[in-house]
Amino acid sequence: MITKRIIPCLDMTEGKVVKGIQFVNFRDAGDPVVLAKQYDKQGADELVFLDITATTENRNILLDVVRRTAQNVSIPFSVGGGIRSVEDMKLVLENGADKVAVNTGAFNKPGFISECANYFGRQCVVLSLDARQVKKNRWNVFINGGTTDTGVSAIEWAKKAVSLGAGEILLTSIDTDGMKKGFDIELTKTISKNVNVSIIASGGAGKIEDFLEVFEKGKADAALAASLFHFGDLTIKQVKNYLKDRDIPVRSI
Repeated sequence: MITKRIIPCLDMTEGKVVKGIQFVNFRDAGDPVVLAKQYDKQGADELVFLDITATTENRNILLDVVRRTAQNVSIPFSVGGGIRSVEDMKLVLENGADKVAVNTGAFNKPGFISECANYFGRQCVVLSLDARQVKKNRWNVFINGGTTDTGVSAIEWAKKAVSLGAGEILLTSIDTDGMKKGFDIELTKTISKNVNVSIIASGGAGKIEDFLEVFEKGKADAALAASLFHFGDLTIKQVKNYLKDRDIPVRSI
């Protein structure tokens, strides 16, 4: 049986981990490499690093952080933010990342997904999809760090990206991000049933029960959280033990 994954997310800017609410009002959460080592020891299945201002500041991702993280953890990790070319992706992978998340660059140039998938394999390509609900049963894709409404349906973009070679989707609900009121179950479930790749649900975890709900009702393959773990509200072990007791398959710590 395929296990469900618990993934801490480290949103970075200027080399520090930060956490905001609905993509704004960020506060410092610590050193990325120190946190990565802690989560590795705690039993996280993977890590996700997102350089959240690389695109809006039109700069490359912080490769030094990627390299130092690779030297200090044993679990897979994905890196995203400011990835605009095959060369960008090559640098990130060469510095130790296992997967690369593409967002704005891929939306602006969809063929970029195919280029990356053909060059590195689709297992290395994660579509980072930031979505906000604009009306009932309609979510649009937002790019440029969640600041720009593309007017394009999140469902249609997810389907297109997978057809082009995306091997996984990191699905973030801007509506629930940082609100600690639970994952966006409807969005997650809707995207899950429209594509045949793994869905990482992101945005909104506030209590331990939210993880169970996103797996059972949202049909997610993995659940990502940030502030809950960064600020000590929950540990990876607590979440996994809770899920295991409720017959959700998870990797043992």
